[in-house]
Amino acid sequence: MTELEKKLKAKIPGDDTGIEIRHSLCAICSPSHHCGLDCYVKDGKIIRVEGTPEHPYSHGKLCTKGSSQRNYIYREDRIRTPLRRVGERGEGKFEPISWDEAYHLIAEGLNKVKEEYSPHSVAFYSGYSKWYRPIFHRFAHVFGSVNFGTDDSVCAVSKKIADKVTAGCEGSADLAHANTFLGWNYDGYYSHHLSVEGVRRFKERGGKVIIIDIRDTPAAKNLADIFLHINPGTDGALALGMARLIIENGWADMDYVEKYTYGFEAYKTLVQEYPLDKVSGITGIKPEDIYEATKLFATNGPASTNYSASALVHHINGFNAHRAVLCLAALTGNFDRAGGNYPEPASFLRQSAGFKTRDEEFRTCREPDGPARIGAGRFPLWDTKFNEFQAMDLIRQMEEETPYPVKAIFALGLNAKMFPETDRLLEVMKRKLDFIVDVDLFMTTSANYADIVLPACTSVERSELKCYAGGYLFYTKPAIQPLYESKSDVDILCELASVMKLDDELLKKGYEACLDWMIDGCGLTIGDLKKSDLPVKVPTAVWPVQPGGCLKNGFNTPTGKFEFYSMTIAAVDSRFGLDPLPSYRDPLDDQNSPEMKEKYPFYLCTGARMPYAIHSRVHETPWLRSLRPHPTCEINCQDADRLGLMDGDDVTLSSPYGEIHMMVKVTGKIKPGVILALHGYTEANVNNLIGRNHLDPYTGFPGYKGMRCNISKSEETEE
Repeated sequence: MTELEKKLKAKIPGDDTGIEIRHSLCAICSPSHHCGLDCYVKDGKIIRVEGTPEHPYSHGKLCTKGSSQRNYIYREDRIRTPLRRVGERGEGKFEPISWDEAYHLIAEGLNKVKEEYSPHSVAFYSGYSKWYRPIFHRFAHVFGSVNFGTDDSVCAVSKKIADKVTAGCEGSADLAHANTFLGWNYDGYYSHHLSVEGVRRFKERGGKVIIIDIRDTPAAKNLADIFLHINPGTDGALALGMARLIIENGWADMDYVEKYTYGFEAYKTLVQEYPLDKVSGITGIKPEDIYEATKLFATNGPASTNYSASALVHHINGFNAHRAVLCLAALTGNFDRAGGNYPEPASFLRQSAGFKTRDEEFRTCREPDGPARIGAGRFPLWDTKFNEFQAMDLIRQMEEETPYPVKAIFALGLNAKMFPETDRLLEVMKRKLDFIVDVDLFMTTSANYADIVLPACTSVERSELKCYAGGYLFYTKPAIQPLYESKSDVDILCELASVMKLDDELLKKGYEACLDWMIDGCGLTIGDLKKSDLPVKVPTAVWPVQPGGCLKNGFNTPTGKFEFYSMTIAAVDSRFGLDPLPSYRDPLDDQNSPEMKEKYPFYLCTGARMPYAIHSRVHETPWLRSLRPHPTCEINCQDADRLGLMDGDDVTLSSPYGEIHMMVKVTGKIKPGVILALHGYTEANVNNLIGRNHLDPYTGFPGYKGMRCNISKSEETEE
């Protein structure tokens, strides 16, 4: 009897259940948190899901979203067949067509734009998921377009670029050897549930935890020795103020600074502008609390820091805010040292697993010559440090058609709701584009604007390659066959490459041939991985990664050192006004006129994480939607009392760009003057309140988490 059979026997007694347990993974949270999934399958249908206990990453644990897998897979609104638009764009009128007809129409539509304009007038775009992106990126380049872009335009890459121009690499927290954990924007209970156990064990062995957040979170309640309840968007000022305290009190590791850093004197001059009382006024944190947290971080080392992928950089000052936080590690000698933060080089799909792959080369080895990518003339730092177009400039280029027109979009998972001023984007797409293709699971708002819609399948209906920390690769097998006429995204791309006769033999050979090319040299092939139902240890993997490489061999920066003063930024044309130092800027400084403050007195922060939601992906999944059925915003109890608002009232949120209607939740966990709104709802899309030009000048990231707004009781409630 196999282990799976023993497990099944224990769970469901009986000799002839007709049930099989098949290993897969949950891809609802993408890209990094793919937990092992055991699917109980009977008669070709999943009847139960659990975590896989033997999985080396998730160890049998599933979050609320993962537990809803069946509800997600079997939603009634799954796209069942290829569709062709027969009504007006956005009207939602489509007719079913065959796959052959869909491929023919896509080839015809894309090639027509290519011939009438250029291949660069076709924008290839990916939302969630991210697993297929090397294939899609290569497809775009083989077609001849320089314009491949993704939701990385608003997800994590601003942080990654800040890491590159400061330290030359990203730094992961070495909690196992630390004495202090600085949890900047850390709330693992809601956004990374597998990390909480590690922090809990860290505390059990005597480690000290500092949590910094804009709301009182479960992490602050359960884990923090010191909690700094910060005003939204002021993290950069706090980091600079902490740096001044560290320098003034002699807590800096000056041996480290002198040997391994560049630009310290200029940085020291900058932080002198942030004395304790000034920082307290900006951040809303008591001076004594800032002092005690800084002293603990700087003197109870080694200290590691949580660097959030997106929470800080979703402000118009976010890029430099992250740099300012990162500089604290170098100032205290905690970067690239045990117990601090040290580099973990990326393996497959930009995830750290301790071995080398060639997926980055696979993406770009066919990169075409051509004009600058979308956004290059507006965000040159982004363009030089990341090989995708900046999608936040897409609406401008479609409207203005400069430096060249964009006339078609071929998208996998197009989500207009992630764009500021969403309705304006949809209007421009309707008016300016000749051809739109969207591949998705469900008929979204964006899909309703497409000319051709193709049905994708979920992670349990396909094979997919995934790597994991510890040196593992996992090639999954379909737990069930693709529902209806849906297909894997990579099969769609490879089949279309053949139909379009694109000049790329690897793409035309299919996904597994491409993967074998990408992982060649790691000691395993896809054939080897297919023999296992669980992740396999890679023979060439070196894990754990040891710190000290940068200190020994030099940092991957122009000076070979950790750069308080970034030479990469200094090299950008001065007309863009980018500061090589991690200077602080008010997160609302483009909205601070007296008239604006009077009309919109509240600070709107969007995008709060909840344990049962991930962006817009599951808002229509019935079980998860039932946990919070109404689009909701939170307001402090003092503000609610003053405005006469009570829990459950319908309210109108307004900004200079529009208004939406939500239900209000009264709380003491956020500060007075702040409105915290969940995002991703179709009927209450908070991004219609965010200005499309409210962007960080370094990377083009939107200020999702900082916009002036007002709140009032809706008329229906008042009546």
